Amino acid sequence: MATRRREFLKAGLAVAAGGAISSERLGAQPSPQAQTAPSRSELDEITVAELQEGMKSGRFTARGLTQTYLERIEAIDKRGPALNSVIEVNPEALAIAAQLDEERRAKGPRGPLHGVPVLIKDNIATADKMQTTAGSLALVGARVPKDSAVAARLRAAGAVIIGKTNLSEWANFRGDHSTSGWSGRGGLTLNPYALDRNTSGSSSGSGAAAAANLCAVAVGTETDGSIVSPSSMNGVVGIKPTVGLVGRGGIVPISHTQDTAGPMARTVADAAVLLAALAGRDTDDEATTDAQKHLVSDTTRFLDPHGLRGARLGVVRKLAGFNRHVDAVFGEALLALKKAGAEIVDPVEIASIGKVDDPEMQVLLYEFKADLNRYLSQLTGAKVRTLKDVIEFNQKNSARELPYFGQELMEKAEAKGDLSSEEYKKALADCRRLARTEGIDSVMEKLRLDALIAPTDSPAWVTDLVNGDHFTGSSSTLPAVAGYPHVTVPMGMPFGLPAGISFFGRAWSEPTLIKFAYAFEQATRARRAPSFVPTLKF
Repeated sequence: MATRRREFLKAGLAVAAGGAISSERLGAQPSPQAQTAPSRSELDEITVAELQEGMKSGRFTARGLTQTYLERIEAIDKRGPALNSVIEVNPEALAIAAQLDEERRAKGPRGPLHGVPVLIKDNIATADKMQTTAGSLALVGARVPKDSAVAARLRAAGAVIIGKTNLSEWANFRGDHSTSGWSGRGGLTLNPYALDRNTSGSSSGSGAAAAANLCAVAVGTETDGSIVSPSSMNGVVGIKPTVGLVGRGGIVPISHTQDTAGPMARTVADAAVLLAALAGRDTDDEATTDAQKHLVSDTTRFLDPHGLRGARLGVVRKLAGFNRHVDAVFGEALLALKKAGAEIVDPVEIASIGKVDDPEMQVLLYEFKADLNRYLSQLTGAKVRTLKDVIEFNQKNSARELPYFGQELMEKAEAKGDLSSEEYKKALADCRRLARTEGIDSVMEKLRLDALIAPTDSPAWVTDLVNGDHFTGSSSTLPAVAGYPHVTVPMGMPFGLPAGISFFGRAWSEPTLIKFAYAFEQATRARRAPSFVPTLKF
């Protein structure tokens, strides 16, 4: 989640079989091998379209690609820089890839993801030999009843799920002063741009793995910032869809009003292809009832390098100004947008910014208890059946689960009543009014805007297990609380660290945001591959 982590989370193939990582790795530091960057590979910065062309021509096979990515995970994630972004690899991946090769030869490809190796976050259920733990030792050994909607759609598209990524434990809804990218099961994920810097979260492993070319594309989840923030800090594209476009069935929950899965990839085109595969009706998720009306099977028509011409973009200045180095890069991004033909409205004032924090937290506390209890009740062989059980498990296993920060948020959630509470109902109504009616919808209609823009997040800070995260600013909360789409794209490299620009807007406006993001990406080409340096030198 990253949930406004900046303020209210601070205030308010590591273990393939599910075993705990060693104590040395809990506070993972760059190993001696990290002094040398990984050797170049033909898969570095390769796109989904290029992978498909390679499989079509016979240059690649799905099995060969899967083998190569698994070898890269071994060399870069477990050894070498030791990013620790992959919590578990899929023991069936090579066999699945071989079957997809046979199918391609017999019938042709299913679509643009046929045979493409994908990593997914470890809170997304798979009914296979892999675990689904949200990074918690409490869920090791528990079995899910079936594939999540996300996993099922990936399999149907012909993608090869090669493993699961590490994350901020429980999607960062556990305790105050948390360290993003750390989980009791998986340890700490390192940022591939500077190994002592944080990845942000909670989709930490998905961001780091996509950036480091350990997969073709990755899937993350977000409640508030957990896709866009690690995408920004790991130099990749992230799409947080409208809530209801992608099914949440089988995803370890925080909030049914804000949770969603979404793509994390090195290019806008790849993220768009992945989004098209993920989107659709989920019979286990009522929010997806209208998803079919908004599906776009062919995203390529929105990939227009001239897509910014005539666009009217509003700069939300209250979501900038938290870092002068990011502001400098954002200023250059605004010039690039203007040069590409966009009209910039600057500043745009949204009075409700800052007012949504308290009601959002109330909603999340209530929904986390209700939604997690429902999810846990569906598992078999689980050590825990309720949020109360999780809290007690962590207390009994505090040396492994609570060595750096506590579980204050879980305890506050457990103290809440059910969803019939008047406090909950009022907070939910306030969230929708402040974020939608008096927020994004109001200002976009009044100023006739096509999208809102702002810096996504700060550059990555040095990981601090003692004091926790050091967030200074973010643009994630308003679209997250509204349940509206949010796209981040690399916009520059202050001090050699990635920084992203955010495009967000009305519900179901993914095609428009993708068009703008793609045109910006093509105009700036701001993404740089990671250098895996142990620390920055100033």
